[in-house]
Amino acid sequence: MAANMYRVGDYVFFENSSSNPYLIRRIEELNKTASGNVEAKVVCFYRRRDISHSLIQLADKHAKELEEEKESPAETDLTEKQKHQLRHRELFLSRQYESLPATHIRGKCSVALLNETEAVLSYLDKEDTFFYSLVYDPTQKTLLADKGEIRVGPRFQADVPEMLQEGEADDRDLSKLEEKLWDPECPLTNKQIDQFLVVARAVGTFARALDCSSSVRQPSLHMSAAAASRDITLFHAMDTLHRHNYDLSSALSVLVPAGGPVLCRDEMEEWSASEAAMFEEALEKYGKDFNDIRQDFLPWKSLTSIIEYYYMWKTTDRYVQQKRLKAAEAESKLKQVYIPTYNKPNPNQISVTNGKVATVNGAGTGPYHTAGGGRACESCYTMQSAQWYSWGPPNMQCRLCVSCWMYWKKYGGLKMPSRAEGPEERTSPTPITSEPRPRGHAPRQSNHMVPMRNSGSPKSSMKTKQAFLLQANRLTKMARIICRDMIKLRRAARRPFVPINCGSLKAECKSALNSPSSS
Repeated sequence: MAANMYRVGDYVFFENSSSNPYLIRRIEELNKTASGNVEAKVVCFYRRRDISHSLIQLADKHAKELEEEKESPAETDLTEKQKHQLRHRELFLSRQYESLPATHIRGKCSVALLNETEAVLSYLDKEDTFFYSLVYDPTQKTLLADKGEIRVGPRFQADVPEMLQEGEADDRDLSKLEEKLWDPECPLTNKQIDQFLVVARAVGTFARALDCSSSVRQPSLHMSAAAASRDITLFHAMDTLHRHNYDLSSALSVLVPAGGPVLCRDEMEEWSASEAAMFEEALEKYGKDFNDIRQDFLPWKSLTSIIEYYYMWKTTDRYVQQKRLKAAEAESKLKQVYIPTYNKPNPNQISVTNGKVATVNGAGTGPYHTAGGGRACESCYTMQSAQWYSWGPPNMQCRLCVSCWMYWKKYGGLKMPSRAEGPEERTSPTPITSEPRPRGHAPRQSNHMVPMRNSGSPKSSMKTKQAFLLQANRLTKMARIICRDMIKLRRAARRPFVPINCGSLKAECKSALNSPSSS
């Protein structure tokens, strides 16, 4: 019961296609539609197979730099199989949201920010566990480091200078040192300082009354007095006291110069009503990502100005009202939803009848031309499984056992690299003919070429051209020499999925060998 209960904040598997791996998402909201169905607003995570090859290279470079900064790198201790499977655990966070039917949820998983102090093997030891360290922007096609990363390592350590001994010459640049702004040992008493600050606030209120634009910004005396009591006025008063060596009469004369009282404004008063509305809209969209807020909504404002405004805005009644509205909206949303375990048959499930193989939805893939009633599993090469699933292009006639199929659905790759996977899924550029096979596995009886994609990226999968490796048996090699004029084998190689008639080929070879010209 608890395993089928999904709440806001859970990381879950979503299924959008029976033949594709699960999507990995984080539930942000659960909303009930007018028709009574439940929709989940989710944050999208992307796999390595979902982004371009150039971005994968950037991600690998970033991971290599992080590994080199560690005091005890562990990447060199990993086997090729572990490195291959770790690529399936890596995700890329995005700021993209989408709404999906809650009935498409297929289970829970765990996603964590990559812990740079923890061994990466710990992620392989945990079931349904993934990690991420980079943020992917599907619109701009960029990868950036997550701003929430743990800053651990040599590059984040401060360089502390040696302590100067008494009487030792100070060769530092004094202009770059901190400036003293307040002396707690000043001759003024706390009462005198408080009286001076009251005068400074009164001057600030009077200055707003004289300012023509303040009547619009501060429509009442109470709001003017409240604005004059904020930190900007107090900081100015204390700076004035410090600059005049805590002489009250000299400091008072500076507060009210000949031109009129000094008016100190902070970000709350400098921003217009339209700018404030744009800021609230941006905050609703991006959260506290001030760089994106500045770039997309307020490019004429400095980053410092936006951050200062945010912390002042949190002290206003407007913030309190919005917080109450969000709390009321949250009350109307679902806190959790129960999704029964999905147990319908998958269309890729294979049923074997009279030596022929067909999927459960009736889309047959034809007989498998190997001994034992079918091919071995494309990943683990086993010949026995409680259930089989078709995998890959139909003309390839590949299949997976039930264990490897679930691994493929959850992790988006195979436990061991397959001949039909792209370069980033293969552990090494090993030719097909040299791949090890366990005892009892029937080899491919292919007399022509086996396709290999040149990349696993979406762009390369849309190309019409493919790269092939030729796996020729002895008969094919002899036929190339003997039957050059009779059968154009090189033309046949251009149609890799069309079978060659071996019987006709034998007859042609026999005829050529028995002819007088061959002797």
